[in-house]
Amino acid sequence: MKFFPMFLRMADRDVLIVGGGETAAQKARLMLKTEARLTFVAPELDPEIAALVAEGRAAHHPGEIASDLFEDAALVFVCTGDEARDEEVAALVRAARVPFNVVDRPDLCEAVTPSLVDRDPLVVAIGTEGAAPVLARQVKTRLEGLLEPRLGDLVALGGRLRGTVAEHVPQARRRAFWRWVYDGAPRRLHARGAERAAAAAIKEAIAAGGAPDDDGRGQVTLLPVSTVEPDLMTLRAVQRMQEADLVICAEAAFAPLLELARRDAARIVVGRDHGTEGWLVSDQRRVIFEELERGARVVWLVARRDAERAAIGLPEEMERVPAVRV
Repeated sequence: MKFFPMFLRMADRDVLIVGGGETAAQKARLMLKTEARLTFVAPELDPEIAALVAEGRAAHHPGEIASDLFEDAALVFVCTGDEARDEEVAALVRAARVPFNVVDRPDLCEAVTPSLVDRDPLVVAIGTEGAAPVLARQVKTRLEGLLEPRLGDLVALGGRLRGTVAEHVPQARRRAFWRWVYDGAPRRLHARGAERAAAAAIKEAIAAGGAPDDDGRGQVTLLPVSTVEPDLMTLRAVQRMQEADLVICAEAAFAPLLELARRDAARIVVGRDHGTEGWLVSDQRRVIFEELERGARVVWLVARRDAERAAIGLPEEMERVPAVRV
């Protein structure tokens, strides 16, 4: 990646937009979703921008431009409409060591504007480093259809209740609790407009110390692997990898699939972390049982040829998930 995706704090920070035309207005519409302080740097402003300034929602700097104008800014957009002038301004902003975006000039940008799926406070950013903006919009369209319009309200409710959950739900059961909130009855209720019922269900579960379908026991998922290409994995296999507290790769060759696991999941790669490929299946099974006793979710990646032998002795509740689409 040439650009590292990251969300920046905008509250009470200065964002400067160098330009006063329609492109500047487009960037303003985007930044007005945040709590940043907006300043337009241009001799003249189009009517939409002038109205923002008149309403006190933005400031206006019509004078000369020097690098010290940009000091302490969180972000700068450059869109004067004149390519040569854009390059001059970009040089001044770079001298001030501030992240900046030159509209329609990815070669000059220190920051790029992604396509956004906005369910504030849930925000999905899609970027292609300027290489394929049409594709980014296609992905955005698909995600818009997957995420219900008022999902952000449920996320905001969850945020307000995090402290209460920390007080009343044991740490070992919290991940399962939040999985139930966002993938179980509360989300289904919220999606069909029963927001009060969803909130009531969440609060009842908090009072009970955890999700209603969570008995505190762990879960093991056996994934028989026949390829190490992540893009060929089934959706359910990817979901289980994302939910896992521990992922065990029975063979070092399966390590590329760890890219599908969440970042804070523990990982064991046989033949790498344990020195030799002779670390027995029985050793791996012993670790799985230890984790299950702690209430952990374990994914065990084994070669398809060894799946039957690996499954011997595992709990009856073990889930076997097809790892590869056929």
